[in-house]
Amino acid sequence: MTDHAHSGPLQHHFDDLHQQYEAANMGMWAFIAQEIMFFGGLFGGYTVYRYKYLSAFVEGSNSLPIELGALNTAVLIASSFTMAMAVRCAQQGLAQALLRWLLGTMALGLIFLGVKVVEYSHKYHHGLIPGSAFDYHGQADPGQMKIFYSFYFAMTGMHALHMIIGVGLMIWLIPKIRRGTFTSEYFSPIENFGLYWHFVDIVWIFLFPLLYLIGREPWISL
Repeated sequence: MTDHAHSGPLQHHFDDLHQQYEAANMGMWAFIAQEIMFFGGLFGGYTVYRYKYLSAFVEGSNSLPIELGALNTAVLIASSFTMAMAVRCAQQGLAQALLRWLLGTMALGLIFLGVKVVEYSHKYHHGLIPGSAFDYHGQADPGQMKIFYSFYFAMTGMHALHMIIGVGLMIWLIPKIRRGTFTSEYFSPIENFGLYWHFVDIVWIFLFPLLYLIGREPWISL
């Protein structure tokens, strides 16, 4: 039996860092595949009910603040860039640059969540939280609008939860970066977190048009 004197980032159940990297990468892609199926169910359910209650869902889309949705879209696109730069710096072993780009990504993530709090607060004060206190006075059927807002809060709420988890993971990574844990030979946690963050961003890229744009009345009448 060969005795492996493993040290540093190499875990005892791997032969070398390359094998460890491949296993971690495969695990992250398997996790993302599971997340795609989860969000796919939400997207599928929304599509079915939008087809069934088209006028109510169109009215619901028009009731959402497109300015805040567009702002958050721009924020997440910027965060994808900062995250990509963080991964690149990790691959090059540039710890200080990695820390700066990761902090930038976290700041943009917090901005996104702050905008979402503003949007949710607006819905709360107008009685648009699905439940016994739901109070909608538009032209569409209130029951159908409750279904729309149920999907809205379920889909954007789960996305926001993933954002909160992402910010928490960055807080967990920051001390490790400062200790010099990640090098040009060992950067898989940063790279895999980058995959997670890009996935969360892509989910919003689908949520924004689906909830805010499709069927929306044009801003300018020609």
